Amino acid sequence: MNLKVFNTLKREKEDFVPLSKRSIGMYHCGPTVYHYAHIGNLRAYVFADTIRRFFEYHNIPVTQVINITDVGHLVTDADEGEDKMEKGARREGKSAHEIAQFYEKAFMDDLAALNIRTHGTIFPRASEHINEQIALIKTLEQKGVTYRTSDGIYFDTSKIADYGKLDPHNASGIKEGMRVEQNKEKKHATDFALWKFSRADEQREQEWDTPWGKGFPGWHLECSAMSMKYLGETFDIHTGGVDHIQIHHTNEIAQSETATGKPFSRYFMHVAFVNVEDGKMSKSEDNFVRLATLSEKGIHPLAYRYALLTAHYRSQLLFSYDALHAAQNALASLAAYYFQNKFTTGISDKEYLEKIGAFLADDFNTPKALALLWKLIKDSTVPPENKIATIQQFDTILGLGLTEHAEELEQRFVSKLIRLDSLPQNIQELIADREKARKNKDWKTADVLRQQITEQGFSIKDSEQGPQIEKIP
Repeated sequence: MNLKVFNTLKREKEDFVPLSKRSIGMYHCGPTVYHYAHIGNLRAYVFADTIRRFFEYHNIPVTQVINITDVGHLVTDADEGEDKMEKGARREGKSAHEIAQFYEKAFMDDLAALNIRTHGTIFPRASEHINEQIALIKTLEQKGVTYRTSDGIYFDTSKIADYGKLDPHNASGIKEGMRVEQNKEKKHATDFALWKFSRADEQREQEWDTPWGKGFPGWHLECSAMSMKYLGETFDIHTGGVDHIQIHHTNEIAQSETATGKPFSRYFMHVAFVNVEDGKMSKSEDNFVRLATLSEKGIHPLAYRYALLTAHYRSQLLFSYDALHAAQNALASLAAYYFQNKFTTGISDKEYLEKIGAFLADDFNTPKALALLWKLIKDSTVPPENKIATIQQFDTILGLGLTEHAEELEQRFVSKLIRLDSLPQNIQELIADREKARKNKDWKTADVLRQQITEQGFSIKDSEQGPQIEKIP
């Protein structure tokens, strides 16, 4: 396995060399459970699942950690404003613990709907790792890189020479008053809070006593403490959205490597945004779409997974229902082919498996892998039973659910379809004539024939595998 990945630390593709040949350690920035995850957020977890499936396909065990932020994530990058958890609790008239439980479950439901593997995954909650976070602050204090202000304990970024190495274009610091609000007690614009003190004029639900005062942890601190607890001081892969590069992951690196004197994560990999027409999908802008919203509009969650795989993870994706319907049609065609032939037994095609392996080993190029899947289906030189065996191997990595969710996909996409040879003879002839017209690009005749088929009580949908027919209720 000669895997190459784009490492944000190096800003180029490089050979992946694991710390250990026995297992891979991966940390993925998880949700702040004050609200539902939107489909843009979920792209990062589909990508993380693709990485995991790739390693497990090659019989390499993975220790995977996805944190749950249930305290300490403030509403600005400047460590100012309100804790999102406290704000969410007030919004819904519930306790912070209650909303954390509710939205964590919603997140886990989304992962399941997207066929994301979670067995064996560690989901540590920030509120349950306060002792580890306090211990990390003490270590940083001993290193001489912290200072106290009236509102918290801060990390002094001027104390380390390579601060900002993950994002060198921003290494000179964040300009006060632009991306962040001004804090006159901070020594430098890039300094960040390790611990925030509870204000005398607020009543917090979540706060803890520490040697420095009562309060709550900073968001960046949580991820460092939990990732190093479960994966060690240095681990293999850290993922997240591109919006984590400039501040969150930069600060994780700073505090972790200062505390240990060792590299933090060897490879940082970042997923591009899913955008709407007016920009980035965001809960703060109230322009986000949930996975449940897609289901309400008739889009299967696995069709969204398929849509994500059609774009490289480092490429921005523009959300549209037209694109999702096209993805769903493609998945339906794939499911139909699979179920029509699934009872055959064959052997995987070695050449195709080698090709998909090469595409995915090139920085997880899922668009090329999907294109190869369709090439396989159309390849007349490969027997159907061998195609099915090969598709099963493909899907082990792509996770489209052809095997794990076979019954669900069959009911959704296949059970309503009618075998062409079971149709009345006159309908079969109309379909054959329409296919001939389409092949000759005689779209006018094809439309007329579609209408005649509809008038006979059947609907027809064109797919990669040819016409799919359903009885009109």
